[in-house]
Amino acid sequence: MYTVKEMFYSLQGEGAQAGRPAIFCRFAGCNLWSGREQDRADAACNFCDTDFIGTDGVGGGKFADASAVVEAALALWPKDYLRHAYVIFTGGEPLLQLDPELLQAFKSAGFETAVETNGTLPLPADIDWVCVSPKGSSDIVISHGDELKLVYRQLDALPERFKDLNFDHFYLQPMAGSNELQQRQDCIEYCRQHPQWKLSLQTHKLVGIP
Repeated sequence: MYTVKEMFYSLQGEGAQAGRPAIFCRFAGCNLWSGREQDRADAACNFCDTDFIGTDGVGGGKFADASAVVEAALALWPKDYLRHAYVIFTGGEPLLQLDPELLQAFKSAGFETAVETNGTLPLPADIDWVCVSPKGSSDIVISHGDELKLVYRQLDALPERFKDLNFDHFYLQPMAGSNELQQRQDCIEYCRQHPQWKLSLQTHKLVGIP
């Protein structure tokens, strides 16, 4: 059984794959925050701007097995372009549910696979693109991958803590909220002074897509 908050077709808005069409499979649940506002202040990820509770989002539901999830994803992808099929597993925290069976089912259907994770849980083998986004003081167990995308500025998760990890790309992304313009300027300045890092913006919000 897989519990999915929402599943939809859009463009990746962030990081190294920005602009790429993708199926987003957003799993319900997270190990760093319950998703309830009354618990936010004490959460490791108290700045989260994503609704990952329940199954009431577009395309969401409880899926009995891996084949049912793949079938739902295939129904969203343009049928004449299956050789470009790309799925991003996200959350919440996708590694609470993403298992080898589901991953292999997507790969057998021709999908290139990606995951966006907080990095605190072990990674299944054979994911094509791994993006880790560390949150607060939580310990990450994934020390290598394709992309490290750090929401900035988190006082207990500053870039210096992650700069020696084995990732191909290092991104800083401004923290959303009332102070976002200043956060963006801080990111720009940090990237200028530390060119290992690149700026990531949430372009899907800028252009008005999910």
